[in-house]
Amino acid sequence: MDQQEWTRVVEAATRAPSIHNTQPWLFRVDGDRLEVWTDPARALPTLDPSGRQRVLSCGVAVEFAVVALTAAGYATEVDVLPDAADPDLLATVAVPGRHEPDEEDRVLGQAIAARHTERAPFLPRAVPDELLDRLQATAGAFRVWLRPVSGSEEEVATVFLISRAEEIERGEPEYLAELERWMRTDPAAVDGIPVEAVPGEDPATRPSNWLVRDFVVGSRPADRPHGHDPDPDAPPPVVERPAVVLLGTDADDRSAWLTAGRALGRVLLEATAAGLAASPLTQALDWPATRAQLRSRLSLAGHPQMLLRLGYPVGDRTPSTNRRPVGDVLGFAH
Repeated sequence: MDQQEWTRVVEAATRAPSIHNTQPWLFRVDGDRLEVWTDPARALPTLDPSGRQRVLSCGVAVEFAVVALTAAGYATEVDVLPDAADPDLLATVAVPGRHEPDEEDRVLGQAIAARHTERAPFLPRAVPDELLDRLQATAGAFRVWLRPVSGSEEEVATVFLISRAEEIERGEPEYLAELERWMRTDPAAVDGIPVEAVPGEDPATRPSNWLVRDFVVGSRPADRPHGHDPDPDAPPPVVERPAVVLLGTDADDRSAWLTAGRALGRVLLEATAAGLAASPLTQALDWPATRAQLRSRLSLAGHPQMLLRLGYPVGDRTPSTNRRPVGDVLGFAH
């Protein structure tokens, strides 16, 4: 592969979603091998002190690179954490030869450009069980489990913990300051969360039982109503009832986080190809206490890594976020 081909692959990889659109990755090409590094300079020390979500974000980028290579007709071999002495080198993606892409390979490759996080309400249309089963099998191929949050008890417990985590975040000045640092008012900004990509209304007032992250919480009145506690006897919202799925792993280390990210990347592309949009509901996973409570309340055998909201988007979608130029994140060995 030449430099132009690798540049296209890395351009696709950088379309991966990342926590607060920090894009915490760097890439280096050495012959027929792509190295994927995490960039500690783009860490979120308050929200993500362990680096779990940063590594997970890079795992999505790894899988987007694999999908792009496969769609372009190249075979791939992924080696996770190849250098025990340097944990910031998260993965290498080797290209041992050619591969004949099939229709599914091409569809997933096209889904990379089509996918973007959708925080606006979804259509009141249920996600078919067969599609959720397919996404479950997709994650399972990475030894990552995916389970829908279903049943009133599970749903109420999860909604409560998301709401509780939002309350914690509203009371943390360091969190609010860190969030503010990654908000962008310039539409041309190449990283961070652009304000135009965030719904303007208070998420607590949205007619949905699933509370999306409030990215402009720091600019809202402190005495505003914070919504209400979930009522298990309340009727379902009339506007939105998305499918909510939890992805998790048996272990909870750097390798597990990276693999969960790869599975998430493949799930997002499969969902996009099927006409779905997604957004994370990670508040309850941000804080160790609520993450542990979620594991307990849902009787999880493993460790939750991502809570994802899935549904059919409305026609007028929020804009996608920008990415840093490939030249800023890609280097070539001499």
